[in-house]
Amino acid sequence: MSKTLLIQSSARHDASVTRQLAEKLAEGLGDPVTVRDVSVGLPFVTEDWISARDAGTGGAVMQVSNELIDELRAHDAIVIAVPVYNFAIPATLKAWIDQVARAGETFRYTADGPEGLLTGKRAYLVVASGGMPVGSAWDHATPYLRHVLGFIGITDVEIVAADALGNDADKTLEAANAHIDALTRAEAA
Repeated sequence: MSKTLLIQSSARHDASVTRQLAEKLAEGLGDPVTVRDVSVGLPFVTEDWISARDAGTGGAVMQVSNELIDELRAHDAIVIAVPVYNFAIPATLKAWIDQVARAGETFRYTADGPEGLLTGKRAYLVVASGGMPVGSAWDHATPYLRHVLGFIGITDVEIVAADALGNDADKTLEAANAHIDALTRAEAA
């Protein structure tokens, strides 16, 4: 049985396309589903955070980072809802990345370069945009997220695109829902 972590990052709640699609996908992947809503805000990396990390002292300043990393370790599937704001990811999702990308915890440095430590997991990026097609020259969100996830060891990444919603929302949502249905059927098989 797969344990799924759902990362919600849209500033919108009820009307969010990424929230709705990501929730549908997460529920289809299997129970239990843990939801982490980063849109409510996470601490940014500060000088105190860096000092605590470097000293290995931990404490309250590292508590959120440790909790977020433990969540990643405990789950097999990671579903990340990615609304595209100004060609990139929301600042709150970037704050999550800054909290979980930690040397010695989610990656390590070796003589051959960095090595991700969170292997054996699968990530699903549920991406929605008003006009930017996923994979286009304007898409700075999905290449960045693929890179960061790979850096921490998660190289199996599937993208569900609800992109360019401003062009034909009905057709785009139909395709995204069909993709999610296919993924969840494959998971159930």
